[in-house]
Amino acid sequence: MAPSDEAFSLVIFGASGDLTHRKLVPALWTLFASRTLPEPFTILCTARTPMSDDAFRAKLKEGVKEFARFKLPNDQVWQRFAANVFYLPGDPTAPEFYGVLRQRLEELERARGGPRSRLYYLSTPPSLYADIVVNLGKAGLNEEESGWTRIIIEKPFGHDLSSAQELNRLVTKVFREEQVYRIDHYLGKETVQNVLALRFANGIFEPLWNRNHVAEVQCTVAETVGVEGRGGYYEESGALRDMIQNHLLQIVCLVAMEPPVTFDADAVRDEKSKVMKAVRPIEPDAVEASALRAQYGPGFVNNRQVPGYRQEKGVKPESTTETYAALRLLIDNWRWAGVPFYLQTGKRLAKRVSEIVIRFHRTPHMIFRRGLVSVDPNLLVIRIQPDEGISLIVEAKEPGPDLKISPVTLDFKYHEVFGGEPPEAYERLLLDAIHGDATLYARGDWIEQAWRLTQPILDHWATTPGPLPEYEAGSWGPTEADAFIARNGGKWRRP
Repeated sequence: MAPSDEAFSLVIFGASGDLTHRKLVPALWTLFASRTLPEPFTILCTARTPMSDDAFRAKLKEGVKEFARFKLPNDQVWQRFAANVFYLPGDPTAPEFYGVLRQRLEELERARGGPRSRLYYLSTPPSLYADIVVNLGKAGLNEEESGWTRIIIEKPFGHDLSSAQELNRLVTKVFREEQVYRIDHYLGKETVQNVLALRFANGIFEPLWNRNHVAEVQCTVAETVGVEGRGGYYEESGALRDMIQNHLLQIVCLVAMEPPVTFDADAVRDEKSKVMKAVRPIEPDAVEASALRAQYGPGFVNNRQVPGYRQEKGVKPESTTETYAALRLLIDNWRWAGVPFYLQTGKRLAKRVSEIVIRFHRTPHMIFRRGLVSVDPNLLVIRIQPDEGISLIVEAKEPGPDLKISPVTLDFKYHEVFGGEPPEAYERLLLDAIHGDATLYARGDWIEQAWRLTQPILDHWATTPGPLPEYEAGSWGPTEADAFIARNGGKWRRP
């Protein structure tokens, strides 16, 4: 669908929350300041907290000053942006509120002019999704009159397979599938999108991108932070739900998918769905061989002593919630048969890093003289954060009379080549939703496939008593993780 600069309205539910303050409005401001946000526009924010338009704008301005990629050049430009931002207090669970919302929205649209194109953003706790969707439908706010209507739903989309299926049924009763945008902010990151550019815009890589040349794929999201005062939330989530079921499985699909016929939403999402269908199901009796969990204990992070997970506020003393999880997946298709995909994520690890590692097969025959130090396999490393970029690790001869071979790194760093910081994920994703491009959003069938894959693990862990393996905060995770990957001759890369 071609981008449109026609008028639109954005309605943000849960607008007094952290996501709006730190991510959504700073992203909208940056799009406006860089002249890429379609105009004219209306941003109508709603939450339970009573507040005037001016008081809400002042609060948003503080968030923009602190978190926006584009800083405020002067107050005049901010006033131009803020003049299009409004606030409406109300209870999202009360059906009568939606009549008030509709009336206010129509008033603003009449004053602005242009078509009635509307984008709803659910920045609320997941427990409110059903109420908001149903009430939007009852008030007729799902209908398309002189423009388009779309809805963005934040993750987590469901807590397990059955709740995700139920939410999909409810949402698609009110909105058509093409109106629904299930957001995963990881897909908005520039380096994640670079996976597709690297594969499909460079002729040297695609011929090697298969089981004949690739020995193993690793996808890692490591965090140095703990639960950050959200122990109660994390007790209901855990690392598998929080990171693997969505972010990491999305990355696996980008790495493993076949080339789409065209780079449009349906073609790309069809290929990602095919990958999920090809992932070998994890049978209940095979969970121990395919998945590993652990919890962080006390330790030191950045030279600061930190408590263990079970000592965090809101966490049960006998908790068996995992703060580290690793998976081994096999994709049963022609391209990837026999190639293990390893996924790992954890909190309180040694370094904050997100990356994809493609480990190629070793050379089939070493021609150099015996006694030479063993040569490592080549690695292609795609760094998602921080220090975004791509590295290719190859072997080269050291200078000198002796034949000594060592790994060297051919390195591309995003900020060195293109300058500045890469765009924030929400900038790209909000703009795509406004333009009607769902390529980087999850489709309903993909969400259910991801839950279907992880559900046997969740069920097994829920019925398996602890204690869990423990790793020291500030380390690279449990020692069991090394044995987990070594079963097939692998070794975790430690950046």
